[in-house]
Amino acid sequence: MKYDFDERIDRHNTNSLKYDFALQRGHGEDELPLWVADMDFRAPTPVLEALEKAVRHGIFGYSEAKEAYFEALSGWFSSRFGWEPHREWLVKTPGVVYALAMAVRALTQEGDGVLIQTPVYYPFYEVIRDNNRKIAENPLLYQNGRYEIDFEDLEKKMAAGEAKLLLLCSPHNPVGRVWTARELQKIGELCDTYHIWVVSDEIHCDFAFPEHPHTMFLSACPHLAGRTVLCTAPSKTFNLAGLQVSNIWIPDKGLRERFEREIAKSGYSQLNCLGLTACQAAYEQGGEWLEECRAYLRENLDYLRDFLGKRLPQLRLVEPEGTYFAWLDCSGLGMSWQEQEHFFRREAKLWLDGGHIFGKASGQFERIVLACPRETLREALLRLEKACRERNGR
Repeated sequence: MKYDFDERIDRHNTNSLKYDFALQRGHGEDELPLWVADMDFRAPTPVLEALEKAVRHGIFGYSEAKEAYFEALSGWFSSRFGWEPHREWLVKTPGVVYALAMAVRALTQEGDGVLIQTPVYYPFYEVIRDNNRKIAENPLLYQNGRYEIDFEDLEKKMAAGEAKLLLLCSPHNPVGRVWTARELQKIGELCDTYHIWVVSDEIHCDFAFPEHPHTMFLSACPHLAGRTVLCTAPSKTFNLAGLQVSNIWIPDKGLRERFEREIAKSGYSQLNCLGLTACQAAYEQGGEWLEECRAYLRENLDYLRDFLGKRLPQLRLVEPEGTYFAWLDCSGLGMSWQEQEHFFRREAKLWLDGGHIFGKASGQFERIVLACPRETLREALLRLEKACRERNGR
């Protein structure tokens, strides 16, 4: 491998949310953090070189992207997903969550319902509640260790007429499903029938496993281009979240103008100049790094699966089809979610994302981030094994 993903890089004292703010967030400094969705890997070398060149230039004024920026994005999505975005569709925002909030404001009124498929990434709840909209849940079906969409319930919720918008998580965080083209088409058919707007968060699209290829929503449902906001970003793919740049694709001119008006009302205009630089470099030259990273993450998943099977059988891995998370079914521990939270934090000394924050029905799950050196993952699992052994020995 060209890149060393085994290197353990000390991120303490770098203002890292993951490593430097445990006390402020009510956690112990002795808890190993595998919670927030950023990687413990350096960004690709071409990205670092592009940023170094910009820093040496020394001027960080207001910036905008030129045609080469769009060409880098277009080339990436065309070659990897067979999807051809158009230049005029592109709206740049500082983040996908920000874009979700702007879409909620642009496409719904206060009191309207917004559909989410739970358990789901917790900011989905926040952008609905914080904008005085109502959460309409379409709970995913968890059967035989796998999640499926409950299409009967989804149609029932849409037919009720209260929900105006669906926030789609594709691939799905935290359960790791990569929706098939047919599943996306069925969603699209229902949205078309009941006149539902769609905001498709596809930030994890580059982490779909080869046997579960990702389909862009607008590829599966081109007839819904007039009702769709599609969200992408380099932040998860290349570990660039702190540079705050996302690329939002809105084919319909009227819808795009509504979205842009909400951005204008928020007082936001130009993006981070270094974020634009990093994004373009990543999509132009980051492919080799990503392929090596994906191979390493797959090995981490294999290591986790093997460890659980041999040494922690009371925990069940929900097999992911994509993302760099593992969603663990901890019901075998026989704890309430509050007891489970205490166990992981105070006894195992691990800072994970407890399932309850993703939805009220998933309290006995934990989300663990696999984007770390293998030795870090090994340390986390050894801590967990030791805590289970000590608890069982009492």
